[in-house]
Amino acid sequence: MLLSIRMLLMSLHFMIAGVLGVLLGICRPFNPDNSRLCARLYAWPSKWILGYRLKAEVGPLMDKPQSCVIVANHQSNYDLFVFGNVVPHRTVCIGKKSLKWVPLFGQLFWLAGNVLIDRGNAHKARQSMLTTTRTLQEKNTSIWVFPEGTRNFGEALLPFKKGAFQMAISAGVPIVPVCVSTYSQHLKLNRWHSADIQIRSLPAIPTAGLTLEDMPALMEQCREQMRECIEAMDREVLAQQNRRLPPMAGGNAPASNPNL
Repeated sequence: MLLSIRMLLMSLHFMIAGVLGVLLGICRPFNPDNSRLCARLYAWPSKWILGYRLKAEVGPLMDKPQSCVIVANHQSNYDLFVFGNVVPHRTVCIGKKSLKWVPLFGQLFWLAGNVLIDRGNAHKARQSMLTTTRTLQEKNTSIWVFPEGTRNFGEALLPFKKGAFQMAISAGVPIVPVCVSTYSQHLKLNRWHSADIQIRSLPAIPTAGLTLEDMPALMEQCREQMRECIEAMDREVLAQQNRRLPPMAGGNAPASNPNL
């Protein structure tokens, strides 16, 4: 019953946020801060509707350089409603060109100044990347990228694609990793408290002076830091859940279950 109510409320919320976001985009089209405002439109109400608790430690993200490439792990479609809580000022996102066909959200995404890439057309994809690199260099705007390229569904980090790191090196801007704890497999929307979720940003990784020959090492460094951060947050979330469990008879606490 609770799950059905939440899905109904989320459907209504998605439509209302889409309408408001499109109106914002029409009033000030392609403003690089539209993405942050639209992200909040989606995230803040959904936090209450979905019933999750969020702990965000994102000092390096909020204090980011004026231009940087933000890389984050991508678990599910719910990432919009989770990461939307922490999108910083003047940050746009890279997304698939097919997003433009999503009613309201696609138009909102485009008007918010985000970058749509046609991954099926290598020439157009390269042109979009060049435009994005110039944006990083000249417009004091940051780019949010999911370097895995697709959802990992809460499993191990997928191999990173080169695009985000190539942009950062070409533009000479730092990379700011942002991690969310593993939540998509544990989100219990039929419970009043559906999940504990943590978001943590890591210190910026400089790219000044690097060349494309340094890109594999940079990708591995970033991926390893993010993997360690996600594992640490998962342990903290599990410990927090275990502390809330009632003690068993005789005063013995139940054994932790890694699958919870």
